[in-house]
Amino acid sequence: MNYQELKAEENKYVMNTYGRYPIALDHGEGAMVWDVEGKKYIDLGSGIGVNSMGYNNKTIIDAITNQAHKLMHTSNLFTTEPMIQVAKKLVEKTHLNGKVFFANSGAEANEGAIKLARKYSFDKYGEGRYKIITLVNSFHGRTVTTLKATGQDRFHNYFFPFTEGFDYAEANDFESVRRKADDMACAVMMELVQGEGGVLPLDAEFVKQVEALCREKDLLLIIDEVQTGIGRTGSLFCFQQYGIRPDVVTMAKGLGGGVPIGAVLAAESCSNVLTPGTHATTFGGTPLVCAAANAVLDTVGDGQFLAKVKEKGEYLKNGILSIGSPNILGVRGMGLMLAIIVEDGKHAAYANKLLEKGVIALTAGKNAVRLLPPLTISKEEMDEALTIMKEVF
Repeated sequence: MNYQELKAEENKYVMNTYGRYPIALDHGEGAMVWDVEGKKYIDLGSGIGVNSMGYNNKTIIDAITNQAHKLMHTSNLFTTEPMIQVAKKLVEKTHLNGKVFFANSGAEANEGAIKLARKYSFDKYGEGRYKIITLVNSFHGRTVTTLKATGQDRFHNYFFPFTEGFDYAEANDFESVRRKADDMACAVMMELVQGEGGVLPLDAEFVKQVEALCREKDLLLIIDEVQTGIGRTGSLFCFQQYGIRPDVVTMAKGLGGGVPIGAVLAAESCSNVLTPGTHATTFGGTPLVCAAANAVLDTVGDGQFLAKVKEKGEYLKNGILSIGSPNILGVRGMGLMLAIIVEDGKHAAYANKLLEKGVIALTAGKNAVRLLPPLTISKEEMDEALTIMKEVF
């Protein structure tokens, strides 16, 4: 079917909840994808950071295929080896000496972290200490609870009543966090680079101050690494570049390399809070997705691979800046999580123009053309994208 035929079927049968780009993708290779009409695109979005190892990756495909022949799913009433392997790698590579709960998405991972924080506080202090502080401009998911955790008013609509127990502090304003950290607070939850908010890295000093406050008041420090994790910023997790030790780390997106998986990693400080019956999910940790996650971690968890991600991020950033266009106001981000800053309100127009020319890019915040390419992107693929960017900008 061509695009028009597919779109007609979509309009008939699929809920209209997404502002989709006017193309239908068919297949991919590396950082390239082709639509159903055969047009090629350099994908600098990678499924919003999900396809961390690119398209048609043999390592992931072989892992999934081999596991599919053995066991695709079993309930969590049974133990399976792929699940244990992923958990072990995450614990050992982060040195948090904790334990992992597996979910299916970033929102579910954040829900799990919220429940863990509230139970941690309830177990130690009883009722009344439940508030979780997040940051203005944050994004933590699309469920009723994680929408409320998100520090953007535009998401707090339609679905009333939202889950209560959240308050919002200003990013990079430590006194704002301290004021919110009253006797009802049990945790601080934040992204170290606010992705949907505009690819905004937090100041290192602010993050260290928040960590110290959490230790002072026995608040759990939850780091949302759904978008920043699994090598995206040039380290396996972004918190490792900030020199902090979180109590809880959430992740999803790139962990499965294309299949849906989320996880909550709790450090030893709170790794035994969730007990049998207090949290669960049918598909979490299923063997098929964990086989893919093992393949991703074996590649992305390697120090040399991560060093190359940093090198690629610098190469892409410098290439964009060298375009020298007055329309480009700057480039911010870390590793291969970058944003081209343009005039407020014009980011969508630039993303659409890039798409017309054969580059898939995303938007974020008010003025960011967001780039989340596969971590395996080649110099040649980046050069081709930069040539098109020069034409567009």
